[in-house]
Amino acid sequence: MIKKLSTLPFCGTAEQEARLMEVIAKYKHDKSQLMTVMQEAQGIYDYLPLEVQKMIAEGMDVPLEKVYGVATFYAQFSLSPKGNYNISVCLGTACYVKGSGDIYDKLQEILGISGDECTPDRKFSLTACRCIGACGLAPVLTVNEEVYGRLTVDDVNGIIAKYS
Repeated sequence: MIKKLSTLPFCGTAEQEARLMEVIAKYKHDKSQLMTVMQEAQGIYDYLPLEVQKMIAEGMDVPLEKVYGVATFYAQFSLSPKGNYNISVCLGTACYVKGSGDIYDKLQEILGISGDECTPDRKFSLTACRCIGACGLAPVLTVNEEVYGRLTVDDVNGIIAKYS
C-alpha cells in the first residue's frame, strides 16, 4: 500500500517543535538512531508530516529522501494525522469476499476522503488493514477500539452517525 502525504495544513506548535529539537539534539551525532528520532517525532506529532521530516533530516544531517524512505517503508509510521475517530476497515480475504471493499468505498464517499486520509475537521480518519482476527464476524471494521461485524454497506451511515 502506498502512503500519501497529508493534504491537511500542518498545525504543529512551538512546544512540539521544541520537544522534537531536544530529541534531535540527543541523537544527532548517531545517524543509526534515525528511526528512534522518527518514532519519538511521531509520538510528539501523532504522524510525520513533510515539515517534521524536513526538521529531522536537517537536524540529523541526513537527506530528506532517507527520512521519507524510512517513513514510507515501515508500517509503524503515518504520513497523515489520525482523526478523533480512526476507522479501519479489514480488507483481508474473509472480509473482502463478504463485501468489505464496498464498505470501504462507501466510507470514502460519505467522509469525502480517500484511504489514509483525515477529514478536514480531523474528526474521522480512514485506513485499511489486512486482518484483525475476527474472520467469523466478516466483514469487520473498527472505530478506534470498537469492533463492528457482519456489516453491509447499509450499516455505514448509522455507524458514522453514532460518532457525529
